[in-house]
Amino acid sequence: MHERQPGSVTPLVSEVPPTTAPRGASDPPDPVPELTVAPPLALDSPDDPPAPPPSPPWGRRRVLLLNATFEPLTALPLRRAIVLLVCGKAEVVHGDAAGLVLHSATGSVEVPSVIRLRSYVRVPYRARVPLTRAALMHRDRFRCAYCGGRAETIDHVVPRSRGGTHTWENCVACCARCNHRKADKLLAELGWPLRTMPTAPRGRHWRLLAGLVDADPLWLPYLGETAA
Repeated sequence: MHERQPGSVTPLVSEVPPTTAPRGASDPPDPVPELTVAPPLALDSPDDPPAPPPSPPWGRRRVLLLNATFEPLTALPLRRAIVLLVCGKAEVVHGDAAGLVLHSATGSVEVPSVIRLRSYVRVPYRARVPLTRAALMHRDRFRCAYCGGRAETIDHVVPRSRGGTHTWENCVACCARCNHRKADKLLAELGWPLRTMPTAPRGRHWRLLAGLVDADPLWLPYLGETAA
C-alpha cells in the first residue's frame, strides 16, 4: 500500500469495486480509463494556499440508472455508471449537484447523479415488493401512523406477540413515543385510530425504493410521488 501524499486524490477506479449492470451475458469486460478528480483552483494570493477538499465517499456513491424510456432500473455504483458513459451506452440526465468532473488522459466526464441508457433494456417485472424499512418509510412518508409526527421506527399494528404478521398490511411507520406507549397492546384497547390503512405498494419503482436508504433529491421525480 502506498502512502497518500497531501493534496492528492486517490484514483476513482482503485477505490470502488467492480459491479454489474444491465448488459449481455456474452459482452466482454468494458475498458476502464484512469480517472481522477479535478484539483481545486488556486487562490490569487500565494500566501493562502487552498486547503484540500474532503474526499467524497466514492465507494458508497450511487447513480440512478434509467431505461431509455426514463423508467428507473437500479442504483449503480459510481464506477459502473462512469463505464457506461465512457463506452457510450448511457448519457447524463442530471449531473452531480456539486459540479464535480472526472478527468482522464484523453478527456473528462461529468460526475452524474442520474443517467439514462441509450438503448431500451427489457427487465422482467416482479409484482411483489419486498418489505423493508426504507420502502415502508417511503410509503408512509416518514410520518407516524398514529399521531402524524416524524416516524423513527416500524410498528406492528397487531403485535407479533399476539399473532400479528410481518406484512405490508400489518406494519406502519411509527414515532418512538407512540411505539413506547402502544407496546404490545391492540388499537382497540387504546382507542387509537389509524390515520390510513396500510396496504402493499404497487409499481416498479417500489422495488428500487426498497433498497434505498437515502435518495438523491434529483432522483425523486423518477421514483414516483411517494418518494417526495
